[in-house]
Amino acid sequence: MDPSKASTALAPSKSSTDSKPKDRDFLNHLEAYLAKRDGVDKLLKLSRYATKIILASSVLPETLPLTGRLKSFESSVGLSRKAFRLGKFVQDVNALRNSHLDSLSREDLILSVIAYGGEGLYYFVEQFIWLAKSGLIDPKQSRSLQKISAWAEFIGYIGSISLKFRDLKMILEDEACLASTIEIAISRGDGYKEEEQRMKKLKAKKLMKKLSIVQDLADGLMALADIRDGKGMLFGPLWVASAGLLSAVISTHKNWLSC
Repeated sequence: MDPSKASTALAPSKSSTDSKPKDRDFLNHLEAYLAKRDGVDKLLKLSRYATKIILASSVLPETLPLTGRLKSFESSVGLSRKAFRLGKFVQDVNALRNSHLDSLSREDLILSVIAYGGEGLYYFVEQFIWLAKSGLIDPKQSRSLQKISAWAEFIGYIGSISLKFRDLKMILEDEACLASTIEIAISRGDGYKEEEQRMKKLKAKKLMKKLSIVQDLADGLMALADIRDGKGMLFGPLWVASAGLLSAVISTHKNWLSC
């Protein structure tokens, strides 16, 4: 799973350009990005899965000293990322508390509980996996904890993807309605500048929602690979590493726009 993206991805979407100046100083923007836990985590994720692809593609001989260093680097980055998840399950607890469950339809309520609950349980269990790999608790528990974590992550993505497809459907309906309004304005010779601006924002929102769905599908594939212990044609190291890198690129882009 992408351990840093799901809570924000499940939250209600809003245009990342509405409240941010278009021409920001790059270094100031970078400082703001790196000041966020998710920003650093995304850079670590990029480096980890890029390294995984190099190792899985066998472009470097096993006997090369660099290969051993890359394996050590990948393992170290993976452990470092787990440390960034400490206490992150609280995001999902608060997301559920603030999502006005009493006003949701029964289907939305069930999907929200699955999405937030699954992700929250994933982050909670990941804390103990980190403690096991760090040597503070018995490492023998790591295997069973990883299975619980993978299942919670996968179930959470089922809810998340379902919610996002529903959101995408609403965006498409709003886009069609607005397009009809613009056509009527053109036929009457009326101005439609305001509607045109709204259409641009809707298209940007639609693109980000589609990217978020692709990211969840990639992360869901990785969670399923963990559940199946990498067994299966689609769960080989190179496929999983490629899915991880795709997710990392999308999440890095989303977080860059949002900070």
